[in-house]
Amino acid sequence: MGQDAGNHANGSHSAEQNGAKPDVQALTPQSPDVNAALNRLRDVVMRQWWTAAGLLWLTIGAASLWMLRPEIQQLRQFFTWTALRYGLAYNPIPAVGLGLCIGLTVALLVSESRYLLWGIPAGERRRLMRQLDQIQQAGPRHRLWQQVWGPPSQRR
Repeated sequence: MGQDAGNHANGSHSAEQNGAKPDVQALTPQSPDVNAALNRLRDVVMRQWWTAAGLLWLTIGAASLWMLRPEIQQLRQFFTWTALRYGLAYNPIPAVGLGLCIGLTVALLVSESRYLLWGIPAGERRRLMRQLDQIQQAGPRHRLWQQVWGPPSQRR
């Protein structure tokens, strides 16, 4: 009891005893568990970014388009690139809002395309590995632990 109680008092019991996966550092970066968790973490992060982009379009994008109603109506009657340019130049707030929405959407599309063509870049892989290590160290208390390390039946 003395040895076991000492371990629990220090909080040094192993990950297997509390139901968590083994420490990520104990696994090699190329192991199947780490690669699968890395891909799940990337999917979760990208899903969050796409959700943010969708919310941005529903709020800022919709408000920007609403503020550009007269210019859009004029462009529907007679479209020229000059009319589009002046419509955005004389309405800077909606132009910035649309630029933000379009910019984030294009950035996400480029990121997804790069991932599909060449896989995870080294810099992003290092960042995800650090985040994966933080999630593993926090254990089930971390908000992303269930989605990355939890049982497949409980992942979203």
